[in-house]
Amino acid sequence: FGQSALNGTLMAADEINQAGGINGRKLDVVFQDDKGSPEIAAQSASKLIQQYKVVAIIGAGASGNSLAAAPNAQSAQVPLIAPSSTHPAVTQAGDYIFRACYIDAFQGEVMARFAVNTLKAKKAAIMVDYNSPYSRGLTEFFELSFAKLGGTIVAKQSYSQSDADFRGQLSAIKTAEPDVVYIPGYYGDVAIIAKQARQVGIEQPLLGADGWDAPELWELARDAVNGSYISNHYSAEDPSENIQKFVTNYRQRYQNLTPDAHAALAYDAMRFLADAIQRAGSSEGPKLRDVLAATKSFPGVTGVISMDSK
Repeated sequence: FGQSALNGTLMAADEINQAGGINGRKLDVVFQDDKGSPEIAAQSASKLIQQYKVVAIIGAGASGNSLAAAPNAQSAQVPLIAPSSTHPAVTQAGDYIFRACYIDAFQGEVMARFAVNTLKAKKAAIMVDYNSPYSRGLTEFFELSFAKLGGTIVAKQSYSQSDADFRGQLSAIKTAEPDVVYIPGYYGDVAIIAKQARQVGIEQPLLGADGWDAPELWELARDAVNGSYISNHYSAEDPSENIQKFVTNYRQRYQNLTPDAHAALAYDAMRFLADAIQRAGSSEGPKLRDVLAATKSFPGVTGVISMDSK
């Protein structure tokens, strides 16, 4: 996810610079690797602000890391735009914290509606990554929406990232005979869970979210994810002209790699930020924050972006 986001950010910055920059000045992108760790994410935000004097931060990817980085950005009055952090609490960390994506309340509800209305599911089971704010948030919203639509959660099992064996939890889920199994996790774990789900005899559709969206999932899970469904921010197969232009340019730049949602969201975040700096006529924190907060109908690759009070 981090590499995809970096690719999208750098591509957007280069396009902006090639077009003359912002108010005659070029963008300079400095990056730090948070290694998927909330603790390192907090340290990285502090280093970018104090050592590199950045005017804004794009990141982090995972909600847990953005939540850890947000207080440092907020206290320094440096706007932080999380490209793909969908947990509602991320932007509640302060008025300098923004996002380029929808939130889990929306994503969880969409998948619950799809399960009931399209797949005609009446019973669902859930596999939740208990230590992940992202996974817990999606679980909460899926459960609420599924119940409102008349569905029943017949089994709920938890795991921790980097576990290797999920057969015990999956066997319990199989016994409950759900119509669908919701797995709101990240692709590395999901690939193993999907394969083991098929091994224990779960043939029902597996449902997921944007954390599944990585080329590696298909390489790791192969046939185990056939017949599964995810909610996502965009599709590289969308025929829209602006999406196909983005996909073509990305493939030309990055050795024919297809951009996932994390690349597209980071690309949008960079362009959204640049547009705000231009409109503000300044990169000073308070001025930039106010213009970012007032953004309405910014045309992104992943959709039309507007900010509300949250």
